[in-house]
Amino acid sequence: MLALVPAETDRSERSGSPAPAPREDLLARVALGDQDAFAELYDQTSSRVHGLVQRLLVDHAQSEEVTQEVFLEIWQNAPRYAAERGSAITWILTMAHRRAVDRIRASEASRQRDMRIGVRDHVEGYDDVAEQVEIRLENVRVTRALARLSDAQREAVTLAYYGGLTQREVSDHLGIPLGTVKTRLRDGMIRLRDELGVAS
Repeated sequence: MLALVPAETDRSERSGSPAPAPREDLLARVALGDQDAFAELYDQTSSRVHGLVQRLLVDHAQSEEVTQEVFLEIWQNAPRYAAERGSAITWILTMAHRRAVDRIRASEASRQRDMRIGVRDHVEGYDDVAEQVEIRLENVRVTRALARLSDAQREAVTLAYYGGLTQREVSDHLGIPLGTVKTRLRDGMIRLRDELGVAS
């Protein structure tokens, strides 16, 4: 005898676990300071929030920090949520996206500020001139050699050697298998050595 598969609501009733509360209702309760509603909202949305932030920031530690900031902002700003303007999850993910982009901009601004300070504070001695010329010429050679790689090889080499990412991080960043990253890096480095005339 065939058994009918119960609908989603029937399954939750049979298992004894209550259906999750709508996020809009949870936000309304959070706006009133309901900590239980906040905990349930966190359970329902934290993995999506963290996933979005992680995709944008890549860095795991920063992603966790930003995710915490997003939920603090939700707790503080829940009274501002207006259901007629969109769903609760859209409001939450928009907030998460904005926070992640703000963190990227802040990191970039900090990096540029450090570079400007480093350049300003660097006093170039007269003895450095020959070395600086040699470094510039070498940079030109490397840039030309990189230009002769395939786009895929150049992207992998740039992320690994200039971006400081591990092979696993390059794989995650590009969304390709680790083995493919290793092959691109190996082939790219062989080609670079050949182009630069470096003995292996």
